[in-house]
Amino acid sequence: MGLTEHIERFSKLFSQWTDNESIVTVFPLPISGSQRQYFRIEGKQHTAIGCYNDDITENEAFFHFTEQFIKAGLSVPEIFKIHTDKKHYLLQDLGNETLFTRLSATNNFKTDILPYYKDAITQLIRFQTTGKELIDFRKAYPREAFDRQSILWDLSYFKYYWLKLTSTPFNEQLIENDFHSFADYLMTIPHDFFLYRDFQSRNIMIQNDKLFFIDYQGGRKGALYYDLASLLYDSKANLSEAIREELLDFYLSELKKIQPGTSKQNFKNEFYAYALVRVLQAFGAYGFRGIYEHKIHFLKSIPYAIRNLTEILSKGEFPFEAPHLFEILNKIISKDKWKEFAVFETQEDKLLVHITSFSFRKPLPFDTSGNGGGFVFDCRTLPNPGRIDAYKPLTGLDLPVKKYLEPQPAVKKYLENVFSLIDAGTENYLKRNFSNLMVNFGCTGGQHRSVFCAEQLSLHLKQKFGETITITIHHRELGITTNKT
Repeated sequence: MGLTEHIERFSKLFSQWTDNESIVTVFPLPISGSQRQYFRIEGKQHTAIGCYNDDITENEAFFHFTEQFIKAGLSVPEIFKIHTDKKHYLLQDLGNETLFTRLSATNNFKTDILPYYKDAITQLIRFQTTGKELIDFRKAYPREAFDRQSILWDLSYFKYYWLKLTSTPFNEQLIENDFHSFADYLMTIPHDFFLYRDFQSRNIMIQNDKLFFIDYQGGRKGALYYDLASLLYDSKANLSEAIREELLDFYLSELKKIQPGTSKQNFKNEFYAYALVRVLQAFGAYGFRGIYEHKIHFLKSIPYAIRNLTEILSKGEFPFEAPHLFEILNKIISKDKWKEFAVFETQEDKLLVHITSFSFRKPLPFDTSGNGGGFVFDCRTLPNPGRIDAYKPLTGLDLPVKKYLEPQPAVKKYLENVFSLIDAGTENYLKRNFSNLMVNFGCTGGQHRSVFCAEQLSLHLKQKFGETITITIHHRELGITTNKT
């Protein structure tokens, strides 16, 4: 579905919600780890967040959870309008500030941030216990409970997208045995509460100094500890171990108000076991989104995840047998493995240039950095190799197409002008210590001219600016992404 169709449906919803107010602007918001697309929609007097998600079952889970949470007085975004297609809906606009952005902007955690974390923990317990009573878990997505099967899925995610992608050696049978032992232990822990699934600092909004909670559509029935681990071992939040211990004790003190007989030792044993499965799931995500999809944000999280794993493993004995798994985990936190990924922490000092080729038959690429800027160049004025039978099955990455386009006077002049503009922009961004620049090349099919121009710009920038920049090229219609540091 194209951007125009999205806007038409959001316009209808916005008009119904505001009693015929027209939309003035629509801003696409950055895409994160999901396939949902968000837009900030502004009229003259009102603003809302438009969401498009093709998965109706997931949407229905979100609608149900939101309805129940609002009834219980929990701080979640109000749903203003839902389209009849159940794929488009309008949400309350909670602004741009998250707990993570507030954390990143302060130097005094104890004074400025710790009270928010304690408030979040108090409200988390309300989600977990209130949700247990109000939620119809038959509507949960994709599964009613974070059960044994779900745990094994997360562990397999770690195996296939971390161990295999990093070429970490392991014995398939032995690790499967350990996964089952791990899952068996976790299933002995009470797991009939509401499990938020992604309770972390980027999903906690701050508006008018009040916390709001988002992105809970993956919630289901589960144990208490997973969500607490998600918050305390949120990779780039990078909480100190002393702060984690303080917050863990605070959670326990709040929980005892509801469950007075909770044992501190049992609580911590069970917590660190769930913290381990949460961190291993995160490794799988960083492997898939970072190593496989070349998304820099996820690559930058890897060193933090290694530190988190190191801390969790240092907590002592785990009450289940998994010798091969722990052997592998200790290799991951070893010095050599650390050095392999520590380089990504320094990439924030470089300007990241995102270059994308695309087809104008589809929506313009989103600026995933959140800056909402960048360049869009139209290559449809250039000679089209796609009209020549011999070149139709090829792409701008293939040598015959390159040899066709390179000597064309129109192509040379076009690229000279593009290089001049992007050089000036890159120099300016470097002087101002900006972190992201997006450049898009579009043509009719996103196969020949746009791909060629994207590659040519990459070569030019790397030659001109060298190690001061990092370049990511995404040929959207070809499904190819490369990272050129």
